[in-house]
Amino acid sequence: MNQQRAPIDGETLITPELIAASADASGVAGNRESLVDAEAALALALGVTLDRLKNEGHVDQAVDYLFRTLHEMRARFSQSVWQQLVPLAQNHSVSAYLQQDPFTNWSFEKPRGYSGDAKLLDFIYGHPSVAPLVAAATPLGRAIYDYTSYAPAAVAVRERRDLLAQYVDRVASKREGGTEILAIAGGHLREGERSAALQERRLGRWVALDQDPLSVGSMVRDYAGTAVEAVNGSVKGLLGGAYRLGHFDFIYAAGLYDYLPQAAAVRLTQICLNMLKPGGLFLFANFNNDISDDGYMESFMNWPLLLRSEKDMWDIINASIDANVYEPNVFFGENRNIIYGTCHKR
Repeated sequence: MNQQRAPIDGETLITPELIAASADASGVAGNRESLVDAEAALALALGVTLDRLKNEGHVDQAVDYLFRTLHEMRARFSQSVWQQLVPLAQNHSVSAYLQQDPFTNWSFEKPRGYSGDAKLLDFIYGHPSVAPLVAAATPLGRAIYDYTSYAPAAVAVRERRDLLAQYVDRVASKREGGTEILAIAGGHLREGERSAALQERRLGRWVALDQDPLSVGSMVRDYAGTAVEAVNGSVKGLLGGAYRLGHFDFIYAAGLYDYLPQAAAVRLTQICLNMLKPGGLFLFANFNNDISDDGYMESFMNWPLLLRSEKDMWDIINASIDANVYEPNVFFGENRNIIYGTCHKR
């Protein structure tokens, strides 16, 4: 399996190595008995999963059992102990079975060099662009994909895409022409495919900023002749004031805060709020800190995230806004796997 390359951004995106380095190694040394118990529990869980996967008639049960067990283990043991388990899971013989799932494998191998890239999200969306990769997978791989692409976090990501399109259309309906939208870390901008305002040419411009040239190229190709303006740019550039993008009626960062430490999240929020027009809205999203997919994502998908609670979202907002100027809100998506923060400029 390939080693993960450095993030394109170079500074703000977290990596598996950064997560592991942040774990308290002394916590493991001081609680060796807990580590031994954890290793035994992991070995049992992976052995059971392997046996079930070898009987392909029980793929759903096998993967569901693994998701639940890894989630419980991640919650039960300390972060320092959990980080010791991740490489053990990745090097277990069951990994060769799980990596037949093209979604799991894409996440683990990171062909674009970083976690959560736009192509990965296309596996969640079931987008036609990934259909050849799914079709080329083994029967077992496709069966595992049928589970992973409908796991709770994936369901929440599809809801997030649709919610973003609804927000764009709602904002456009309240503005008489010339509505301006900014998507930060826009990826392939799949929400654009579901926006009536974009299809009906009721937007002035929809700026989509992304650090990945491949994602920018995809947007340029797919949205040629529309209000979408794809821009190659990073969080680092935004934080450093490198761009003059103007002001917007709606700004959102849907899949980015999962990778931003607190200080960067607060600073980015402040910058986005400063780019809002009067009456404008800023939205950001984060995976909830109790998603059931977390153990599987961090281990077999090599997909580390900064999960946040409702309080964490409020902490970002409260550190960023003037309550006399902005009306804030925090709410959960339907299955509570993704949590949203909004700031409406009065």
